[in-house]
Amino acid sequence: MSARRTPAAVVVLAAGEGTRMKSRTSKILHELCGRSMLGHVLAAARALEPQRLVVVVGHRREQVVEHLAERFPEAETVVQERRGGTGHAVRTALEQIGELRGTVVVTNGDHPLLRGETLAALVRTHEDEGNAVTVLSTEMPDATGYGRMIRAADGSVAAIVEHKDATEAQRAVHEINVGMYAFDGALLAGALKRITTDNAKGEEYITDAVAILRGDGHRAGAHLAADWVETQGVNDKVQLAQARRQLNDRILEAHMRAGVTIVDPATTWIDVDVTAEPDAVVHPGTQLHGSTHLEEGAEVGPGCTLTDTRVGAGATVVNAVCVGAEIGPEVSVGPYAYLRKGTRLARKAKVGTYVEMKNAQVGEGSKVPHLTYVGDAEIGAGSNIGASSVFVNYDGVAKHRSVIGDHVKVGSDNMIVAPVTVGDGAYTAAGSVIVQDVPPGAMAVARGRQRNIEGWVERRRAGTPAAEAARRGRDADGGAGAGGDAGGPADADG
Repeated sequence: MSARRTPAAVVVLAAGEGTRMKSRTSKILHELCGRSMLGHVLAAARALEPQRLVVVVGHRREQVVEHLAERFPEAETVVQERRGGTGHAVRTALEQIGELRGTVVVTNGDHPLLRGETLAALVRTHEDEGNAVTVLSTEMPDATGYGRMIRAADGSVAAIVEHKDATEAQRAVHEINVGMYAFDGALLAGALKRITTDNAKGEEYITDAVAILRGDGHRAGAHLAADWVETQGVNDKVQLAQARRQLNDRILEAHMRAGVTIVDPATTWIDVDVTAEPDAVVHPGTQLHGSTHLEEGAEVGPGCTLTDTRVGAGATVVNAVCVGAEIGPEVSVGPYAYLRKGTRLARKAKVGTYVEMKNAQVGEGSKVPHLTYVGDAEIGAGSNIGASSVFVNYDGVAKHRSVIGDHVKVGSDNMIVAPVTVGDGAYTAAGSVIVQDVPPGAMAVARGRQRNIEGWVERRRAGTPAAEAARRGRDADGGAGAGGDAGGPADADG
């Protein structure tokens, strides 16, 4: 096995306008599977561990520079002030950063399917064969419109012939130039200075450097990429969608081969930085984004969208949206739950239907079964929050925090008005508005006493169906009425 090669530099060409994208966003910043197009290329370049990583920017450069500063701070930027062609872009880069000794890889910022392994193989071929330049090529099923790789008898590159200039025999060749190269850095700088603009567009083409080096008697080689799909660039949003599907399929296959069950790959989308352990299960209609991680035996879906969320071993998440949440082992979430940033659920906790949580911690075995908002709160172990309760955390100016102790029973339709603490083992009655601390073991009743006004409907709503029903009901029970106040454990929703 060959030793790892470390290129002197990888130069990424990313200055194009991308007019066919029809977008105010730079073409290379359009995202697929959790990264920008440029980000995917730079991730492949990073795999080579180059001494320098250089990005040539131009159109909408402010967007690109900001993106690089946030995601790839090690990347150096070079500005191509005018569109002068690929050769001009590389020459501009070398003029700014200086001539390079060793292998210089030139690639494009709009090839998001490119693998680091492919670039590494290009470098190995280049150095093993002692080439002055090595062209990345591939065999296309339909090579129409692409420059053909014409090989010499010894396998070296004799010429790169554009489709429009090719003979019938040359057009029958399916090996095409991908537009990526490995150069001998010392020879590259001199060749770039000799490139002319004697062509229809008046631009400097990097392909001319290949011809110049070969004309000087240096060997020009080619490395054939086995998968032509990964060499395809993206020029419009149709191709972007196609690349997104191809990349997603690649990601899903890798997870499945590592032991993850993906029930329906056609409706499952997973970002490149998502991780999962064997025997995790992903059900249909699920999207996993960012740094989401599924532990062994976790089941997610159907219909889930998880971003930067960790799901513990044996936990289940159904029809839920989770952002920045930590879901512990054997936890049950959903259906139709929304876990926002800062939510942490301990082992065997339950968050049920139509529950929203934000910056909330739920202790082991505690339950928030349904129709509840829990914001800026801490719930201890073994507690139960009744249906239709709200943790009132905002006073119009600042957020405040509530604390619910262990083995607390909060009744249905409670308002927990922060800051407040409900002590261990305490109960609160249904319909209560809790504005003061509740001591451990106490029953808190915070509601008005019920008052029944007998005969009101028949007097005030005479002639209505309700009045007629009231009359029948009164006659049936002999005119008896009931009223009073009640509060106790039965008020707590289970």
